[in-house]
Amino acid sequence: MLAYERIGSGEPLVLLHGIAHRRQAWYPVVDRLAPHRELILVDLPGHGESPRLDTRGRSAPQAMRDELLALFDALRLDRPHVAGNSIGGRFALELAEAGAVRSVTALSPGGFWYSYADFVYTCGLFGTVMGAATVLAPLAKPLTATRAGRAMLFFWINNRPAAADPERALGDFRGLLRARTTLLRFLAAGAPFRGTVPEDVPVTIAWARRDMVLPPYQARVARKFVPQAEHLPLPRCGHVPMGDDPELVAKIILAGSEPGPARTGTASASA
Repeated sequence: MLAYERIGSGEPLVLLHGIAHRRQAWYPVVDRLAPHRELILVDLPGHGESPRLDTRGRSAPQAMRDELLALFDALRLDRPHVAGNSIGGRFALELAEAGAVRSVTALSPGGFWYSYADFVYTCGLFGTVMGAATVLAPLAKPLTATRAGRAMLFFWINNRPAAADPERALGDFRGLLRARTTLLRFLAAGAPFRGTVPEDVPVTIAWARRDMVLPPYQARVARKFVPQAEHLPLPRCGHVPMGDDPELVAKIILAGSEPGPARTGTASASA
């Protein structure tokens, strides 16, 4: 069983973090979401407190989808709403393609690079970060205790890394190192998202304007391949936007998971 937390009340909303992160990435928006949705915060396989990713002859992405669907079954989640960041957004779209979700909100989702060079750039960035993190591991605790240290460690995924909670930043750093093997498996299996989301599944794709991992011009590719989605910007946000602008991110997720016509345009004015 994957590690998860269940918080709040209302229609179920599964929250999927990005590659090499953990479920605590969603903590900045939990208080804004929990009064309106029953939240299921999940550690993806090989991340956080979840067991390692067991592929057993499957590709890493297929194994991840299978594990998420198994979790839905175990928790008796019948087509929940799903919001995801980065690769979590990519999996939210893939679960929608499989008919397993009620709505999707994807924040800077993976799989929409312009060319192979874009993919190589992201792989190189993760390789550099992992190498630096390995060297700095003995200094993780004192570095995450200072604003300057947090800025140095997390500038590549957050627009305001110095403002992060020190204890959570230390957990994120350790989580990054723990996810190294799973990260390498996903980078080796990298492929663009070219699936088809059913027309009856509402989709919102919001892209961070200051995203260094998946640059914001990739939003144009997402618009091309998921034209039915509501496409929104996330100003002043980095790749993991929940801590940069929790109010805006929460509004977009609530609007994206609102049933019926009430969702249309609700988040656009905020963005």
